[in-house]
Amino acid sequence: MSDTRASGGDFTSNLGKIYGIYTGGFFGFIVLVGLLEAIGVPNRYLGYMFMGLTILVYAFIGIVTRTAEVGEYYVAGRKVPAFYNGMATGADWMSAASFIGMAGSLYLLGYDGLAFVLGWTGGYVLVAVLIAPFLRKFGAYTVPDFLSARYGGNTARMCGVMVLIACSFTYVVAQIFGTGLIAQRFLDMNFEIACFVGLAGILVCSMLGGMKAVTWTQVAQYIVLIVAYLIPVVIMSAKKFGLPIPQLTYGQALQQISDLENQFKANGLAPANMKIHTEAFTSYSPANYFWLIFCLMVGTASLPHVLMRYFTTPSVREARNSVAWSLFFIFLLYFTAPAYAAFSKLEVYSTLIGKPIADMPMWVYNWGKLGLITICGKAAASADAVREACSAVAGHAGVLRWQDFNINTDVVVISTPEIAGLPYVITGLVAAGGLAAALSTADGLLLAIANALSHDIYYKMINPNAPTKQRLIVSRILLVVVAAVAAYVASTRPSDILAMVSWAFSLAAGGLFPALVLGIWWKRATSQAAVWGILAGFGMTLFYLVITRYWPHVGVQYFGMSSLLNPVTGAPLISAADMAKHLADPAIANGPVLVSNPLASRVGWFNINNISSAAFGLPLGFLVMYVVSLLTPAPSKELQAFIDECRRPKGKTIMEEKTT
Repeated sequence: MSDTRASGGDFTSNLGKIYGIYTGGFFGFIVLVGLLEAIGVPNRYLGYMFMGLTILVYAFIGIVTRTAEVGEYYVAGRKVPAFYNGMATGADWMSAASFIGMAGSLYLLGYDGLAFVLGWTGGYVLVAVLIAPFLRKFGAYTVPDFLSARYGGNTARMCGVMVLIACSFTYVVAQIFGTGLIAQRFLDMNFEIACFVGLAGILVCSMLGGMKAVTWTQVAQYIVLIVAYLIPVVIMSAKKFGLPIPQLTYGQALQQISDLENQFKANGLAPANMKIHTEAFTSYSPANYFWLIFCLMVGTASLPHVLMRYFTTPSVREARNSVAWSLFFIFLLYFTAPAYAAFSKLEVYSTLIGKPIADMPMWVYNWGKLGLITICGKAAASADAVREACSAVAGHAGVLRWQDFNINTDVVVISTPEIAGLPYVITGLVAAGGLAAALSTADGLLLAIANALSHDIYYKMINPNAPTKQRLIVSRILLVVVAAVAAYVASTRPSDILAMVSWAFSLAAGGLFPALVLGIWWKRATSQAAVWGILAGFGMTLFYLVITRYWPHVGVQYFGMSSLLNPVTGAPLISAADMAKHLADPAIANGPVLVSNPLASRVGWFNINNISSAAFGLPLGFLVMYVVSLLTPAPSKELQAFIDECRRPKGKTIMEEKTT
């Protein structure tokens, strides 16, 4: 197979055959690993097989679909059918946050965690109705391309690039963080080194073939991640309730969880104020719950790496159809995530709570030695460490209580097969799925950043006469540089995966959504309005996010912010009065609060969590664009005709780009 050709005909005409063989081969590989486990091959080598073979397959696809054509590098030649573009978008979308982080947050937050499911799924309605088909009709390579053409000149383009880099970089750090977690556990290596190992797998997929290679790699990665996500929870559902459809047995699992929670409280194994899994608004207030849904929805419709996927379809109609397929493929995982969290929690409740601390299963120590499971406030690195930690707790009876146990939300999914006592082949499969999710999204994000830097800045603003070869070389160099910086940042463990991803959504929503929507749907929007709207919306979102995350004491002192909130749940940790006492400590009052400090969390106006920081930036962006548009001359008739043409579904692509 070379460029657009495969043995037996054109690559795109053989997609069903190619990916059918690939899927069958993948299931055969799972069976082979299961047989090797049965004959006693050590688990460590089975883990190497899962991780190594899948990365090699992705690398192979990236190499054989390499290209030196600009149109294929940036938009896959606009030849991707709706069905496969939907699958690639699903992989691009279902990042480490969806695969690794979301079920973990549902495990912790219960009902309140459904905000992530609702927000991320609902966002695709906005993509289909408001944005994607119209950007495809325009024919851009990048989102800043559209902003430049719609609002005139390079100022709007530069503002778009600024927002794109900020949200995409934040997002890609979370993906590399996810690959680091998986490699740390299953390849038994240092976390910092594991981040750079994951980076190597990301670069092989995207560097040579750009969007073309990333597209066909992401289709392969989607197959791996959805199989890996569904199989464990299907097995657990069948074992517990005799029906291998977890979405239908989910209610029974919730009922058993509720019964166990009541038993724990009655038997003194949990405090009276124990968080109930099915109870609403125990972690988020109603306002925070709905603001989070809103920000995630709008952010979905604004993320450049998602919108780029709809530039690759052959037509506007295919772009609209591919949004529907995207939603279907994403639905398969999102409809399962609440059940995954419930079955995981049910296993923990059934096998751990109320058991002697001396009899903890081995999986507790496997994850505890990585600092990802704590018992009695200390890492559960060994049986001795657990005994020592719990003996220091006054009145502890040597039996594990609900409040003694804590698991990092980022490892709930990848540890659940071990928790449920499933064969190691399932554990390795889930790790391979998590890796596929992180790699697929990281590929798309790094490509979005590199394309913006090479196409929008280098080619459009610095060297418009650059030949094709030079443009692609610049893009590949920038991709490597950005990836290396992101891996370094990820290695510092800046936050949990879901928080970092949520920040990216708010940054995209506050910075890009007003300019994109008004640019398509309001002909009166002007160039000056777009620039000031982007700066105002993005600036306010970034300000609120940074102040509440890293300098909460400054927010309390100078910006009228009310109270510090838990970094995961959003519940108050410290009142404004206690904060004043806290500020008396010179070590804190004179410098930024450390990220590792639990007080460095969320604080804000009207108690809005910082993951919903677009709640302030988005309305401001719309308001500024509206006011400035009315104060400045209306766009020319030619530009208004251009906007009308963008909204017309039929006809040829407006922007005819050079392909060589």
